[in-house]
Amino acid sequence: MNTPIRWGILSTANIAYRRVVPALQAARNGTVQAVASRSLEKAQSFAAERNIPQAYGSYEALLADPNIDAIYIPLPNSEHASWALRCAEAGKAVLCEKPLARTADEAQQMVAAFAARGVLLVEGLMYRFHPQTERVQQLLAEGAIGKLAAISAGFTYVLRSEANIRVDAALGGGALLDVGCYCVSLMRLLTGAEPQVGQTLANFAAGGVDDAMAGTLRFPGGVLGHFDVGMRAYRANFYELRGTDGRIAVDKGFTMEANEQHIIRLWRGDQYEEIRTPAVNHFTLMAEDFAEALLSGRPPRYPAADALGTLRALDGLLKSARAAGQEW
Repeated sequence: MNTPIRWGILSTANIAYRRVVPALQAARNGTVQAVASRSLEKAQSFAAERNIPQAYGSYEALLADPNIDAIYIPLPNSEHASWALRCAEAGKAVLCEKPLARTADEAQQMVAAFAARGVLLVEGLMYRFHPQTERVQQLLAEGAIGKLAAISAGFTYVLRSEANIRVDAALGGGALLDVGCYCVSLMRLLTGAEPQVGQTLANFAAGGVDDAMAGTLRFPGGVLGHFDVGMRAYRANFYELRGTDGRIAVDKGFTMEANEQHIIRLWRGDQYEEIRTPAVNHFTLMAEDFAEALLSGRPPRYPAADALGTLRALDGLLKSARAAGQEW
């Protein structure tokens, strides 16, 4: 395969329009070749506005295009598994919007199908590629705050429309799947371990999805994680790490603006410093890593199987919330 890889976009979802397609187009090793919608008119409008050469009026037509190397899936959570499996059957590599699936069982089916066919599958957790995240990992590895003891994280926003797919249980809505996946994946990333036990409380909407949730996780070695996520509270996406000798605080930890420098606040005992990280587009960095993996045949930095650990924890946390805080 010659560079750049050729992307197809499976739907005209808002996240694709605002964030991901421009990032894919900015990548040094990829081009966006086509977009598909169940409405040809919508696909053509999206393609015209984003300067995409080809528009299709069905998802099946995109998967049948021999000139497409990889598919980005920004569909509702409920459709990730079914369409990813069809991409695997068509031999198309997939970058799937987070979370990889609604449940660990669905994700396991996806991982197995792509592995059996030797096709690349990656979950779209862009924050992991940001220099800020990498610097925090480095600080922990260097022992900048001593032995890690606790992680706290929060990701909240206020929905502006009740027609949003995030409030639809049938589409895999809810705060835990939408933004709780970031908090849990971060804790797994920074501890390098899987949670042993968890417990949550949640506010459930009339339609059955969790509007807000707060929870705790215990990791091997005694590290405690706690988080709160929600769709009815003012926007925030932060995390804090506390160790035996210091503390790290990150005010924007998951969604960062591409034109802003970001600051890691670090306390080493009584010494305080601010570490600035460069302004970058973490969606573009994610896309470039994906393309490099596809072109070279090397594993991606974060294989799709990693998502299984996060989804197993999310399954348990949701079960705990529905049981009014019982441990899982």
